[in-house]
Amino acid sequence: MPQSPIRKLVPYAEAAYKKGKTVYHLNIGQPDIKTPVVALDAVKVHSLDILAYTRSEGSDAYREKIAAYYAKHDIIVDKSDIIVTTGGSEALLFAFGSTMDTGDEVIIPEPFYANYNGFSISSGVNVVPVISKIDDNFALPPIEEFEKLITPKTKAILICNPGNPTGYLYSKEEIKKLAEIVKKHNLFLIADEVYREFVYDGEEHYSILQEPGLEDYAIVIDSVSKRYSMCGARIGCIVSKNKEVIATALKFAQARLSPPTLAQIASEAALDTPQQYFDDVISEYVSRRNTLIEELEKIDGVKIGKPKGAFYCIVELPVKNSDDFAQWLLEEFDINGETIMVAPAGGFYSTPGVGLNQIRIAYVLNKESLIKAVHILKEALKVYKD
Repeated sequence: MPQSPIRKLVPYAEAAYKKGKTVYHLNIGQPDIKTPVVALDAVKVHSLDILAYTRSEGSDAYREKIAAYYAKHDIIVDKSDIIVTTGGSEALLFAFGSTMDTGDEVIIPEPFYANYNGFSISSGVNVVPVISKIDDNFALPPIEEFEKLITPKTKAILICNPGNPTGYLYSKEEIKKLAEIVKKHNLFLIADEVYREFVYDGEEHYSILQEPGLEDYAIVIDSVSKRYSMCGARIGCIVSKNKEVIATALKFAQARLSPPTLAQIASEAALDTPQQYFDDVISEYVSRRNTLIEELEKIDGVKIGKPKGAFYCIVELPVKNSDDFAQWLLEEFDINGETIMVAPAGGFYSTPGVGLNQIRIAYVLNKESLIKAVHILKEALKVYKD
């Protein structure tokens, strides 16, 4: 299993804390947005006498409310198309296990969420990357690039929309192109849509479950973690109209017995969160994104992929190895006792040697902290020696 590029620097951050330093965390997508009160209150006032198992696929009541939530987003599914999972991570593992065998291949545009590497390795599946480039703002590579990579072992294409770590939002036209290729080659299209709500600049998210004719091919991965700032709930789901996929995923769900009961109660209640909550959150993230990019553009030699969604961006730095740079920031550099923690982007690629001069920044801090953090980055680059 590969180390997480997001978490492997934690010991160095802890050492910095022990020295009395303040560390601005740009490395992990843990929002500082408050969890909806309605979700927390539901756990506080529950009337359970026994914290029992739920059904392996999740409670009927919760899955019915999830289906109603999707309907509001023009995604028509039934509760029987949904299996509640222990986070989006487990949903991805179920999707891999249900559609691919040992030695099979999944094509993923890179850079991609680093744990896709871990999920594929633990499932015995080989990642075949198709590279998207910062110069194109990480747009979908030409379909011809996908077709070159398809072999008899290819079973699926996996995308994250909007993307982690790039913040890229796939257009309706790009989804349609992917739909054509998976139908032509009889592949699954797996879409990690956990950042669906976080879309900016008047753009709209288009789900693969909205695309006609994809019923047998489309598998959506979802989660409450980022939508409701409930990362610790560990509740997600896998959604597909392909009955065989759902029946197979249910076997994996039965093997781990059930998703957590109290977290389902909180997640079900979270679905009653008023729209104003999301309006305020999106407004805040747009402001943070704009602040971050404005500050980064003041640094010579830096290249930025502008996010259209989620709350991440990839930044190319004038350094040779961002792993070494990130460790140096924590061990040796500070300004008045303050430093930053970033995620080296090499771990978001599976192609060796690609992305070594890039970092991922999660703009989950308030604007004042972001300005301070980018100032620290700017000054650090002036003195860092490769």
